Amino acid sequence: MATESQPRAHKAGAFDIRLIIALLIGVYGVILTIMGAAFTSDEEIAKAADVNINLWAGIGMLVVSALFILWAKLRPLVVPAEPEGDDTPAAAGE
Repeated sequence: MATESQPRAHKAGAFDIRLIIALLIGVYGVILTIMGAAFTSDEEIAKAADVNINLWAGIGMLVVSALFILWAKLRPLVVPAEPEGDDTPAAAGE
C-alpha cells in the first residue's frame, strides 16, 4: 500500500502506443473488410487469382488489432511516479 511519502505508479492507459496502433490497424481492417464483403466485383476477384484479398486482409488486420488490444490489457505498461535518475538537467536559475 502506498503512503504519502511513496507516490504510486500508474498505468499508461490511453497513452499506450499499442492501443494507438491497434486503433489504426482496426480502422483499416474495418474498411478493407467492408470493401471486400460489399464492394468487390467478380472481375476484381478474378484478377486476384480468385481470392478476395480485401476481405482476407481486412479480417487479418482485425485479428492483429484484437491481439494488440489483448496484449495491452494483459500486460499494461506501468509508468513510474518519479523519474528514475538525477540525469535531468537543472532549470536555469537554480
